Amino acid sequence: MSLAQPIALSLGDPAGIGPEIILKAWRTLKGSGPVFVAVGDFATLARAAGADAEIAAVSSVAEVARIFPHALPVIDMPLAASVVPGEPSSAVAAAIIGWIEAGARLAMAGEAAALVTAPIAKAPLYEAGFAFPGHTEFLGALAPGPGAARPVMMLVARDLRCALATIHEPLARVSGLLTADAIVAAGRITAAALSVDFAIPRPRLAVAALNPHAGEAGEIGEEEETIIAPAVHALQAEGVAASGPHPADSLFHEAARASYDAVLCMYHDQALIPVKMLDFWGGVNVTLGLSIVRTSPDHGVAFDIAGRGMARPDSLIASLRLASDIAARRGAG
Repeated sequence: MSLAQPIALSLGDPAGIGPEIILKAWRTLKGSGPVFVAVGDFATLARAAGADAEIAAVSSVAEVARIFPHALPVIDMPLAASVVPGEPSSAVAAAIIGWIEAGARLAMAGEAAALVTAPIAKAPLYEAGFAFPGHTEFLGALAPGPGAARPVMMLVARDLRCALATIHEPLARVSGLLTADAIVAAGRITAAALSVDFAIPRPRLAVAALNPHAGEAGEIGEEEETIIAPAVHALQAEGVAASGPHPADSLFHEAARASYDAVLCMYHDQALIPVKMLDFWGGVNVTLGLSIVRTSPDHGVAFDIAGRGMARPDSLIASLRLASDIAARRGAG
C-alpha cells in the first residue's frame, strides 16, 4: 500500500555506515518505494554518493514524492564540525540528537508516516551529556504513547518477534529490575502491537524464563515462581493469550516458533541472539508503545568498515518496508 506521506529517516552517526546504507537503500527502493526523506547533513550524504551525486535538498516533505524516483531527498540540517568516516566524535552529538528529534517531530505532526533511525553510537553521545541509554528510551520521552508507558523494544526477523522486558541493562542488574508489573506492562503493549501493527487478531505471547530450565521449581532461581509466573497469570486475566515462563533454550527453534506470535524476553541478549542467528542481515528493531511508528536496523554503526563501500543495506531496507506496513495498518497511508 502506498503511503500518503513519506517516511522520515534520520542519518544516525555520520561517521558510521549510515550515509552509505541510506544511499544504497534509496537506490534499491527508488523504483518501488516506500518513499522516504533523509534528515541530516546534506554534505555528508553528498560525499557518500560520490560522483553519482544522486541527492537533492528539499525544504518540505511535500516535495519528496516527486523527487524520490530521481534523487535521494534530504532535509538538510548541517553539521557544525567535520566528520571522518570511522572516527566517532562527541562534537557532532548535538546534530545527531537534533536529526532524531526532527524526524520524530515530522512523524508526530503527521508530515511523515513513520520514523526510521539509522544507527547511532552511544559513547560519543554520552560524552556530550546524552541522558538516555539509547534510541528506544529517547523516543519514549519524545513521543510517548497512551498513558506515557515505557516503550517496548521488539526485534523482528522472518517469523520471529522478540520483545524485551528490560532493554539496555547490565546483566547483573536484570533480576533486580524485573517486577511482575513491568512484565505485565510490556506484555500488554506487545499484545496490543501484535493486534494493530501486525494484524494478528488473537496474538499468542510466549513469556521466557530468566533462569536455566525455568528455575527448576525454584531450585536454580526463584524469579520464575515469584515474578514471571504471576505476571503471566495477570496477563491471562486481562485476556492476553500468554503462556510461560518457558525455558529459553528450547523456545526459538522452528517448531517452537509456530506455537506463538511473539516472545517476551527478560533481557537484551536473550532476544537479540536468536534474532541475529535467524537473520543476521535482515533483522529489524521496532519500538512499541509510541505515538508514532518507529523502526531501525538491527545493527550498529560499524565504524570499522565506514566509508569503504562494504556495508549492506538489507536491515535498513527491511526497516523501511516494515515501517511502511505498520503505518498503513495504523491508517497513516
